[in-house]
Amino acid sequence: MSGFWRSLPDGVAVAVKVQPKSRRPGLHGAIPSADGERLRIGVTEAAEGGRANRAACATLAAALDLPPSAVRLALGATNREKTLHVIGDPASLGVKLAAL
Repeated sequence: MSGFWRSLPDGVAVAVKVQPKSRRPGLHGAIPSADGERLRIGVTEAAEGGRANRAACATLAAALDLPPSAVRLALGATNREKTLHVIGDPASLGVKLAAL
């Protein structure tokens, strides 16, 4: 694992911490966590009905210049700490994630 992400055969897994109802939406860099680093993502949506999860996926997709369908929730649907699965070439995604 390189910081908050790790390579998979069909893309990368990104460990994130989502802040619903954030006053500052967007990516806010890596933060320490009990199980390693996580990428902090602020979203304006509330954590109701999966809206914050969808917004977090869309925010990461936009930051990586990917379509929203390329990012999906893998783990942590009801937690702030989640794992997102990004589909694509692991090498090129790793370069983009390292630049965040």
